[in-house]
Amino acid sequence: MFKFLFDRDTWQEVYDSFSKNKLRSILTMVGVWWGILLLIGLLGSARGLENSFNRLFGSFATNSVFVWGENTSKPFKGFQEGKQVKLTLSDAKKVEENVEGIEFVVPRSVNQAQVVRKFLSGNFGIYGDYPLLDQVQKKKLVHGRFINQNDIDDNKKVAVISDEIYKQLFEKGEKPIGEYIQINSISFKVIGMFENGNVNMGPSADIHIPFTTFQQIYNRGDQIGWMMITGKPEYDIKQIENDAKLLLKNLNSIHPKDKRAFGSFNLGKEFAKVTGFLIGMQFLTWFVGIATLIAGVFAIGNILLITVKERTKEIGVRRALGATPFEIKRQIVVEAVFLTLVAGLFGIISGGWILIGLDAAFGQGDDAAIVNASVSIAVVFIALVILVILGTLIGLIPAFKATSIKPIEALREE
Repeated sequence: MFKFLFDRDTWQEVYDSFSKNKLRSILTMVGVWWGILLLIGLLGSARGLENSFNRLFGSFATNSVFVWGENTSKPFKGFQEGKQVKLTLSDAKKVEENVEGIEFVVPRSVNQAQVVRKFLSGNFGIYGDYPLLDQVQKKKLVHGRFINQNDIDDNKKVAVISDEIYKQLFEKGEKPIGEYIQINSISFKVIGMFENGNVNMGPSADIHIPFTTFQQIYNRGDQIGWMMITGKPEYDIKQIENDAKLLLKNLNSIHPKDKRAFGSFNLGKEFAKVTGFLIGMQFLTWFVGIATLIAGVFAIGNILLITVKERTKEIGVRRALGATPFEIKRQIVVEAVFLTLVAGLFGIISGGWILIGLDAAFGQGDDAAIVNASVSIAVVFIALVILVILGTLIGLIPAFKATSIKPIEALREE
């Protein structure tokens, strides 16, 4: 059936047809070239933005919400307006046990303190944390380890520092593990060093120490700074946030309609917004790209109609010599598909070079806005299939026009 595709005469005719009007053929192909370039370029850019976003939040359990106490705005059960709300370990435990859909609740505390090592010092954020934090906010450890349960149980004076702390308190090339730093004049042994990520929730995550040790040295008792609540993937994090706040209001004798008693930041909701934006951007890209492709393919169809008009006498001769209508149609469709595919392939190559340029210009370094802008082989294959289908459909218009002319009338055409 496809034997004619390997027939030299078929491709000789295609060549002769386009070589007669090279400039017109090239200008006709520009629309398809631009459409496929736009499709590849925009899809690749959208993927690059998605990769950048995933790298930014890659260490976080994105289905999370952060809740902390503030001041009440309504009097309730004998308490006046303006009461300061202080969360406790008991609150965190009750939330974990009673709110449906919760995977983890991580109590956390933070304080600013002066940190000294030998003759160097600085003011940094000190976090009191549990080992569980490393599961929901993975630390990229460069040396050593994170806090473990033994550190919590024994109130050990150990610290995990960031690479920024290392740069300020240690000499270049010096090994930090096993060395001591002083936090509020108390010596802590460095057990790990991590690379600070691109995003931190709260004050700068400079130094992590065991939660129990933090509570002891700052005399916090069972009070916590805030809690990080992580929901199971199948649950709505917004609903979890509302349920957790309502429970905390009951536990702390706060009016159910008090909206200022607790502050919160819903990372899951913000993440969903960005994900929705990226999906919308990809949909828009496909819509604009395919619409541009269709416009370009229609231009090819129009040019082929003109070509058919110019070749009326030639078609008449071929019909008189025995060429069937199917053979005439087939030749016109092959020409249309060939033009479309060649323009599309140039568009794919051009789009690939654009993505390489974007990656070189904006995809380097830790703060890269577009990371690995690229499209998959599947997308390229789909684009080529669309081109073949559109080329075939648009080629049928001039093909039927060519076969609608009677051989006698075609031979009389001047």
